[in-house]
Amino acid sequence: MSDPLKVGVVISGRGSNLQALLDACNAAGFPADIVLVISNNPDVEGLRRAERAGVATETINHRDFDDRQSFERALTASMERAGAEIICHAGFMRIVTAEYLAHWHDRLINIHPSLLPAFPGLDTHQRALDAGVKLHGCTVHYVREEVDVGPIIGQAAVPVLDDDSEESLAARVLGAEHQLYPLCLKLVAEGRVKVEGDTATIKSAEGADSQILLSPAH
Repeated sequence: MSDPLKVGVVISGRGSNLQALLDACNAAGFPADIVLVISNNPDVEGLRRAERAGVATETINHRDFDDRQSFERALTASMERAGAEIICHAGFMRIVTAEYLAHWHDRLINIHPSLLPAFPGLDTHQRALDAGVKLHGCTVHYVREEVDVGPIIGQAAVPVLDDDSEESLAARVLGAEHQLYPLCLKLVAEGRVKVEGDTATIKSAEGADSQILLSPAH
């Protein structure tokens, strides 16, 4: 069995998706291992989650730097010292620069609370309700320079109910996120995700290429 993929996770807050990744990586036989969790905000619950799991943590406060590039260089340096081969953004509330993206090209993934390309950006759940869509959900994708654009690794769909509020819909999507992100990381760690241009395809366990993974959650 090959060594687990070494993963760094970057957060800004409570770290609920981080917890899902920690739980997955703690399971026997999971092909990835989290080597460092970095927060740009001090004293957040996500750091405590990582500490309880025995994972190294660091705070790199973006407010301590003159510009985004110097902040990101510090983040990259810490990740590389820890041996991280790929970075997962998990509730990291910073827009990143082209320099950072170029350094981590096809080694940087993110989870977004909508079925991209629908509803990029913020306030996705209320916008989905306002649009009257019947399906909403979340997307794990490789990060590119344009916000919430990049090859899609996987998506999970949830129904939008007639009596949904923004809060109830957000809670349903969050449950789907906690299932989808570890699954997509597993596929990446197993070497089953192939990126060509703006598209990611998933190689099945039998070795055949398939379309982008769709992982519905009810």
